[in-house]
Amino acid sequence: MLFPTVDFAVFFALVFLGHWLLNPKPLPWKLFMIAASYVFYAWWDVHFVWLLAGISAISQLGAIAVARQTSEMRKRIAMVAGVTLSLLPLLYFKYYSFFSLELTNAAADLGLGNLGLPLVQLILPVGISFFTFMAISYIVDVYRGHTHLASWIDVFLYLSFFPHLVAGPIVRPDELIPQIDVRRDPRHIDVAGASWLILGGLFKKVVVASYVSTALVEPVFGDPSNHSALDAIVGITAFAVQIYADFSGYTDIAIGVAKLLGFQFPQNFDRPYSARSLQDFWRRWHITLSRWLRDYLYIPLGGSKRGEVRTYVNIMLTMTLGGLWHGADWHFIFWGLFHGVGQAIGAWKRAYLPARPETTMLAWGQRLGTFSLVCVGWVFFRADSMATSFELLGRLIVGWGQPNEIVTPLAVGTIAGMLALQYAPREPGLRLQEWISRWHPVPMGLAGALGLFVIATLGPQGVAPFIYFQF
Repeated sequence: MLFPTVDFAVFFALVFLGHWLLNPKPLPWKLFMIAASYVFYAWWDVHFVWLLAGISAISQLGAIAVARQTSEMRKRIAMVAGVTLSLLPLLYFKYYSFFSLELTNAAADLGLGNLGLPLVQLILPVGISFFTFMAISYIVDVYRGHTHLASWIDVFLYLSFFPHLVAGPIVRPDELIPQIDVRRDPRHIDVAGASWLILGGLFKKVVVASYVSTALVEPVFGDPSNHSALDAIVGITAFAVQIYADFSGYTDIAIGVAKLLGFQFPQNFDRPYSARSLQDFWRRWHITLSRWLRDYLYIPLGGSKRGEVRTYVNIMLTMTLGGLWHGADWHFIFWGLFHGVGQAIGAWKRAYLPARPETTMLAWGQRLGTFSLVCVGWVFFRADSMATSFELLGRLIVGWGQPNEIVTPLAVGTIAGMLALQYAPREPGLRLQEWISRWHPVPMGLAGALGLFVIATLGPQGVAPFIYFQF
């Protein structure tokens, strides 16, 4: 079920009530929260509930196998086996169709005939990438000694906890499992902070992302040849705003919902379009995925400890696999490689070119350059193929002089406003939250209801799924 729906509102009201009633009783509370999370997941497709349960069981069995070994060699073997088994469902559902088709086509082009691989179209279970990565984190962290072996019930709740289940953030075992056994005090819940996040996330998703998608992004990416260069620039920039509003909106709601239940999730976005380099961008964009790729892929590959060339290779390989994680298609792979090459070039520049004196002009030049590169990358991310990507980028060269069809004051104002917020000072918002937190519950509730009314009025009829549900 989608967050901005009546279904979820009813579901969460019931879960909220049961959660706080059972909070003093650890075992009934855990069973209730697991059951609620599985109902939440089954709402999408009940047939894949077994998959969530199966990966949870595999991760716990893998962690137990790791914890029981006495030698380092056997521990490593158990860890690798557990990680591999956890990955198999993801590899099958997400990548089998792509690679079987590519291999079949390659064999035909080379005159090798039909390889006999069955070509099937598989439905991708929602959220499989997210809870698979969390399962791997648990096994590896038990191996590394970063977290203790947890109980079966705690592991099942850790992986299925509904606020993060289908689109993150990717929460580490040591960030969530210890919170499971804490008895929360409802008097200490940050209702104002949670409501601020939820309403802000709803506004970004329902109002901003929906508007720029329908009015700007879909027309331009759907038929680049019919749009001018200015349309292309606005459409590409609009997608940068859409994916930020959509995904950060989801994680804001997820973090806010978790707050209402007394849980703290890690931050997932930190003004990414104010970054001054691609490395800085990935420290601000989808932060929980960036650090997962760093700690569970880049560092195991050797990180920066095996020489300069190997460092650049590791950066590019990590980002390319990060692109593949987003989707089984060449345009996602190219998007990841694009960011990997950009980060490798940035690392080389920092190592060999002298640092220029810090000036305001330099800082803004770096921000503009980084944002432009990110937007070029978003073209490959959003387009349905490499051909469409290059066709759209080509409009930036040959599309001048054509009439502009989508550039309106509202479109430009929406994009400019969302980008300007990346640079707005934080203090006024924090002071406003603190002031609202002192309100009586009745006016606070009325203010929340007014916010929901405004969002419902400005938003479209119905809400499209969040972009990151497909990953």
